[in-house]
Amino acid sequence: MKVLFMCTANSCRSILSEAMFNHLAPPGFVAISSGSFPKGQVLPRSLSTLQAAGISTEGLYSKGNDAFEGSPPDVVITVCDKAAGEACPVYFGPALKAHWGLEDPSDVQGDEALVDAAFKATLETIETRCRAFFALPFDRLSAAELKAELERIALL
Repeated sequence: MKVLFMCTANSCRSILSEAMFNHLAPPGFVAISSGSFPKGQVLPRSLSTLQAAGISTEGLYSKGNDAFEGSPPDVVITVCDKAAGEACPVYFGPALKAHWGLEDPSDVQGDEALVDAAFKATLETIETRCRAFFALPFDRLSAAELKAELERIALL
């Protein structure tokens, strides 16, 4: 199963999600990320947060929707934060769609410890959601049931 994590800039939340998902993924699952307006670079703090957690950053880069051209995803998960007034990107393909909103830790203002804590908390939320995703009985779920489960996971 191929999962696409989407956000606006593809420099933080979707990158963290792609890396954590692939770090935890059993065989047969893979994630990619993209942005509707890719920043063109991954935030250094995103990379250092992943590295501190022992998660590979190899191959991570900020990319647009052409990243999955020719290999459409099965599931698309947007991770933008609607509460912040950010417009979520839209995927028009046939994939199952879900929204796992995350506050943008790069918007946190304060000292290094506060910013680090925001990035770590975001990564922990992503890990919790990914673990819940992998615990699903995929072979017994209809598309509608999977959609409901994805919506439930968004609340974790």
